[in-house]
Amino acid sequence: MSEKLTKNERRAQAREQARKMQEERRRRERLKKGLTVGGIIIAAVAVVAIVAVVIVNSIRPAGPGPENMASNGIVIGQDFTAERTASTPAEGEPTPTEPREDIIQIEIYQDYMCPVCGTFDEANRATLEQLLSTGAATVEVHPIAILDSQSLGTKYSTRSASAAACVAEFAPDSFWDFNSAMFDNQPEERTAGLTNEEIVGVAEQAGIDTSGGLADCINEGRFSSWVEDATVRAGTQPLPGTDNVVADRTPTVIVNGQQYPGSAGDAAGFQAFVTATAGQLSGESTEEPAETEAPADSEEPAETPAPTDEG
Repeated sequence: MSEKLTKNERRAQAREQARKMQEERRRRERLKKGLTVGGIIIAAVAVVAIVAVVIVNSIRPAGPGPENMASNGIVIGQDFTAERTASTPAEGEPTPTEPREDIIQIEIYQDYMCPVCGTFDEANRATLEQLLSTGAATVEVHPIAILDSQSLGTKYSTRSASAAACVAEFAPDSFWDFNSAMFDNQPEERTAGLTNEEIVGVAEQAGIDTSGGLADCINEGRFSSWVEDATVRAGTQPLPGTDNVVADRTPTVIVNGQQYPGSAGDAAGFQAFVTATAGQLSGESTEEPAETEAPADSEEPAETPAPTDEG
């Protein structure tokens, strides 16, 4: 049996126990404070890293454009053969396609997410293919991206246009087949769109060999910066050879410098417009095409997107 503690001993024991409890409390507080400060430091480092990436991306110069798209578009000629051009150098200006007097020149500014572009392709693909097969016309396709806001944050418009630029560089004579396949597999607005891997699959579905760098080009979004620059340029500067027409909506269709004013789905109307402009070109007809105005059913963005950097 332990001896009974005196009053002074009990006080000393209580003071010692209180001291230990206070020391333990202080230790826990120091640990908590250390964890908090450490967390703040880690978070601050993360913020700095993010800011650094944003700054680097914002000042990174645009890379060179794709080969065979010196005008920011690819020119498809007879038998669906693409015209060869050098790439536009980084920070360089595109080279407009020279106007010709011996052929109909059709230019299409389109967004692969745009349903009205899909309607135009469905209604007029046969007409365009007939003109290309006979050599009566060239078709210059300009992939642009005005509907990134409609793909749930995946920037499908930019990614698909970049993929088209990859095909223009790696498989130019298959571009028409790829273009058609992209509209045959067009996603609806307000969906994520196709993944890059699925776009590679669309190219393969069109009979294109995606080895040799094409698949890598599509998957990494190699020409995203170029797409953004081309989109802003097309939407804010007069298109070459036109009377101050800008491609601030899709599709914007130009025939020999004149904007097609009709409905995207009106195949007969488009054929008539092409025939009228062809008559002007040959001098066989003095009939003027319909007055140029923006198509009523075209896709018009809320605002022209500013260039961003996404690899």
